[in-house]
Amino acid sequence: MIEGMIKDARVRMEKSLESTKSELSKIRTGRASLTLVDTVRVDYYGTPTPLKQVANLSIPEPRMIIIQPWDRSLVSAIEKAILKADIGITPNSDGAVIRLPIPSLTEERRKELVRLVHQLGEEGKVGVRNIRRDFMDGIKKAQKDKKISEDEEYNAGIDFQKITDEYVKKIEEVIKVKEKEILEV
Repeated sequence: MIEGMIKDARVRMEKSLESTKSELSKIRTGRASLTLVDTVRVDYYGTPTPLKQVANLSIPEPRMIIIQPWDRSLVSAIEKAILKADIGITPNSDGAVIRLPIPSLTEERRKELVRLVHQLGEEGKVGVRNIRRDFMDGIKKAQKDKKISEDEEYNAGIDFQKITDEYVKKIEEVIKVKEKEILEV
């Protein structure tokens, strides 16, 4: 019973970690990254289609994303989609290729982004701690209903705390990496 709860807790904490990573990947650093255009949907024959399914994406330089549509008639639709996605980058086009120049960040903007990273990281840690609390409540209820002994409840509490500490540490590592990316000039 407890092993199943621990597995379930690990799965939920892993999802919380992945969610935090996903949110952090959307924050723009001073470098080009294809995750910036992951949310861009192009109107392709009336269907909103992910950009990577209608064009070749590449990063030839640290501050430049190149978008080469497979169908030249999509160039204007892709430009509109990028502007509509509001990613903070204005596309430049020569009719065949679209260039997204990534502007460098000001010191003030870097500090704002670092604060945002810490806020999102804290939300991830709170999510992990809430999962621990839910499972601890489940363990206490099982002990109250005489399904497990007090010793099992105590040991399960220690195990849940170890898992929680492990995932909080993983989130802190992800935050440090993202902060370093942002502060890198």
